[in-house]
Amino acid sequence: MRIERLSQDKIRIFLTFDDLSERGIQKEDMWQEVPKVHDLFTEMMDQAYSELGFDATGPLAVEVFALPAQGMVVIVTRGKYDHHQYGASGEEELPEEIYEMEVTLEQSDSIVYAFRDFEVLVEAAHVLIGNITSQGKLYSYNNKWYLYFDPKEFEETALSGLVGVLAEFGDSSPVTEAVLDEYGKTVMPENAVQLLCTHFKRQE
Repeated sequence: MRIERLSQDKIRIFLTFDDLSERGIQKEDMWQEVPKVHDLFTEMMDQAYSELGFDATGPLAVEVFALPAQGMVVIVTRGKYDHHQYGASGEEELPEEIYEMEVTLEQSDSIVYAFRDFEVLVEAAHVLIGNITSQGKLYSYNNKWYLYFDPKEFEETALSGLVGVLAEFGDSSPVTEAVLDEYGKTVMPENAVQLLCTHFKRQE
């Protein structure tokens, strides 16, 4: 389980399928009111507080993105209390722990990884070109580099290797190809791994 802060009121949690299976949770359980999922969410919020100081009291919007062959990305956004709803007399009337979770689940049909550092992206490409793939699209968006792959173009063993390398160098992202096409800049529309390796050498 990996947690990172996106803003003051928003965090991103990456769960692998191993994280889920260790807790006896199936992917389909994530949007059901089952005790194990509530326990997992409590554990995530405890870890978010201890690592990032993210206080999860109050209404929360939870977005769960199921990613092929790699796990889930959970985006937690903290809302604000409506003080009128609880009375105007002050803090003591506010519930202490209120997980008002609005959970939405999306199944992603693409593999997208973000890289903050171009040199790290090049390093990843040189590992991928070895025996995994020369394909992919490269985008620039929000001051990051994004590699996009269509999982339908890979056999399962190759898909596992692809995700393993990408996860080592970059961060899994729920950003869709449509968003990247519309708001990002297409840097290499095809064979991005091949082109990166052709034009850029690995740092020694």
